[in-house]
This record gives sequence, C-alpha cells and structure tokens, in this order.
Amino acid sequence: MHQVFDFNSMPEDSKEPVCTYRVFLSDERSADPERPILVLDNRTGEWPHHAGGVFMNPVKRTAFVFSDTQASTDILRIDARFTSLLKWLGENHIPVRLSGRNMPEGYCVYRIREAAYGGASKLSAEDGFLQFMIERLFASDAPQGDPVPEEEKEETGDDMKLTSLQSITDFLVCAGRTLPDNIRLWARRNLAVANSNEVTQEERRHAQRALSMMMNIQWKADYFPSIDMEEARRILDSQLFGLDKVKQRIMETIVQINRTHTLPAYGLLLVGPAGVGKSQIAYAVAQILQLPWTVMDMSSINDPEQLTGSSRIYANAKPGLIMEAFAAAGQSSLVFIINELDKAAAGKGSGNPADVLLTLLDNLGFTDNYIECNIPTGGVYPIATANFKDQISTPLLSRFAVIEIPDYSDEEKKTIFRRFSFPKVLARIGMREEECVITDEALEAVIEYCRGTTGIRDLEQAAEHLAANALYHIEAEHAGQVVYDGERARRVLN
Repeated sequence: MHQVFDFNSMPEDSKEPVCTYRVFLSDERSADPERPILVLDNRTGEWPHHAGGVFMNPVKRTAFVFSDTQASTDILRIDARFTSLLKWLGENHIPVRLSGRNMPEGYCVYRIREAAYGGASKLSAEDGFLQFMIERLFASDAPQGDPVPEEEKEETGDDMKLTSLQSITDFLVCAGRTLPDNIRLWARRNLAVANSNEVTQEERRHAQRALSMMMNIQWKADYFPSIDMEEARRILDSQLFGLDKVKQRIMETIVQINRTHTLPAYGLLLVGPAGVGKSQIAYAVAQILQLPWTVMDMSSINDPEQLTGSSRIYANAKPGLIMEAFAAAGQSSLVFIINELDKAAAGKGSGNPADVLLTLLDNLGFTDNYIECNIPTGGVYPIATANFKDQISTPLLSRFAVIEIPDYSDEEKKTIFRRFSFPKVLARIGMREEECVITDEALEAVIEYCRGTTGIRDLEQAAEHLAANALYHIEAEHAGQVVYDGERARRVLN
C-alpha cells in the first residue's frame, strides 16, 4: 500500500449518492486479510468468513447487502484497481461470495467469487470472467492520477481470452484506469465501430479483431523489479563457458536495472563470428530478466510492412510481426531478440525495415498500421546479434551497447566439447558416459576437424557423429563399450 485518498461525503440534504469509502493505491499481486481487496464496516457485528450477497453501486452509502439477513453495510476502503470491477458487479446484480476476516479496521475481504444460483455447485460463465478480471487487475499497476471512482463512467481465469464484444465491453468497464489512458480511449472508439450499423461488416470485423488483441495484452508500467544477482550469475555460468568479459557486461547491466528499476535506455548488440553462442547469450539474458521473448530474423524481412502491419482498408489486412509478438507474449514487457541485424538494411520492398526498428528502439512508443494505436515500449528490451558491425547503419548502431564476442581458442573448444557438447549429445540419445569414451588423441582429432570454422556448432556436429557411430556398434554389434583414439575418430569424422 502506497497512498490513501479520502473523499469527503456530500451534505446530508443532498439527493446525490454519498461516497463512504476511501481508495488506496496498491501494487500487491495477491490478497490476504492483511492486504485486502476491500474493507467492509463491521461495527454493528462481525460478518462470517464466507458471506454471500450483492454489491450495490459503490458510490452509494450501503455498498454491500448480505443475502441471508438482507443486512447492508458500508464499504470503508477499496484497492483503487478494483473500484470499476465492483461497480460492474453492482450494476449487473451479480451475486457473489466474499471470503474475509474480521479485523480491527473492519471486515477485510481478500477473495471474491460468483455465488452459484439455486444452491448449485457449478459456477456460471460469469465467474470465469470474474476470476480472469481479478487476476488481470492484480497483475496491473495502481491507476495513475487521483482514483476518483465517480469519474469512471465506464476456479481461475488465466486461460480465458477476450474475443466476444460482450466480454471485451465488460473488461473495458472493469479495468477502468488500470489501462493506459490512450489505450482506454482507443478501445472505446473501436468498440463503437465494432457495434455500429453504419460501417461495413469488414470494418466491424477488423475493429473486433484489434480489440481482442489489445485487451488480451497485460499493459505493464515501466517499473522493473530487482534481479537476484547470484541467480543471474548462476544462469550465465551454467549456459556460457568462458566469455568472462561478456558476462561482466551483462552483470553491469543488471546492476543498473537494480539501481534504477527501469530497463536500460540501450539494448545489447552481440557481435561476433557465426556459432560463438550469440543467440544463447540472448536467451540467457531473457531468462535472467524473467521476461518472455520473441525472435525476429532480419534476413527474412524485406518489407517494412512485415513489421508494421497493413492498413484496415484492405480486406486481408493483419497486424505486423512486432504487434503479433506482444499478443503472443500476452504482455507489453518482453525481450526482442533481433537476429542478423547487419542484414536489416537490405530491404527489397517499398521501404527499409531498419527504419521500423529505429522507431521500436527509441522507446517512444510503436504504432502498428492495423491497430492504429501508439503502443508503449518502455518494457521492451532489445538484444540484437550480428556477424559484422561495420555493415550496420550508424543510426541503428547508436541505439545499442555493443559487446564484441571473440571466437574460442582450441583449448576452450576442448573444454566445451568435454563439459558441454558431448555430454549433451549422450543425454539426448540415451547413452551412458562409460559406453562411449573419447581419448585425448580423439579430442585432438575433433579440434583438427573443426579448425577451419568459427564457433562451436561443428563441435556439436562432431559429438553427434561420434555418439551415433558408437550407438550403432553397441546396438548392432553388441559392443559393451566404444573407445575412440585419434585414428578411429579421424576415420569416423572424415
């Protein structure tokens, strides 16, 4: 809990409803009696642990009526994220069951479920929406500005998707100011189009599709929680051999995030020869940040419209790859892994895809031609890979912190083969370590086989080749163990 706003009651002789509750701002991700969703007045008597009833419109004095006694009580406090939801429950007369505890400050409600009708055990579809809505609100940040509910005129639900106009309408009403202002206004306009009889069926379909995509994305604030430094180091050491300077740069970035609680202004650009593990580094960083990631291969993108989407004036219009990445992640905070950035300037269509990337990387918001709404990008962390830095345009290069990744030495490749590549292959094909033995001479043969290439991909291919050959002798010829010396390894690899 961060702040509490106290609303003055109206004069007793006023005919307008009287607001009896205070609204508090919270970023808690769950509720319990000490961190409730709302608090009811229990000065006239304690309420039961599970209490059924109906919410009245929360701007009225008697805000909850108990079904068994028809007694009514005031709401004393509400988490600002839930005011619009309670208003929706009251206006639609949806019976609910509260779970709460009587505390010194009142009856602290920490769970809300829809009550089954007629004593039935199965809850209706509305409860699925209600639980979906509650989870989304807990995942949201506290509304911006003064949470004045009068000004808002507007068992799990995690698998639910908002597709119908009714569910989208209900969601928009319940979400209230937990949605960014520009997205909330955009949604109202598109909802009007989707419900209009004055536009074509195609326009209504596009509006509903855009609404479904946008409302199913969790729009997060720029605040980024602290990262466990020891766990980050463990992830890097378990997935990357050597590369101490690279790991140091990544750890410095994490320290910066922990100090500012925001993502850095610049993404990472990993430059190095093919096969040195640039993509693996990017995946490790995404794992450390605990964010979903999406991969864009710039060598396969030759038209900016692939990234920006197409206008709704076309019957086959659709969103671009960037917007689809947000939709697939289900949230606005994610890692964009941009492979082969040095090929981004090779556009063959009506424009340059690199120009689209500049808009995304500036963190000023991104507009998809199909969605037609400015998407906040403060939670986007770009990690790009490239083989040649000098083939990247200066404007693109200036938006990244560059990390040079050298090729591995022969000694490093030997260690990687023994500790990572070969054990991984053996585990994948179900072989025990003692069934296939690689001598030091055989390891030298492997390094000779890979000498003309960069990176470690050929190491893994050599490991696969040797293990498969050993498995054949074990299964087909009933050999108990296969030992590779230098000559035998060269014969298999060559």
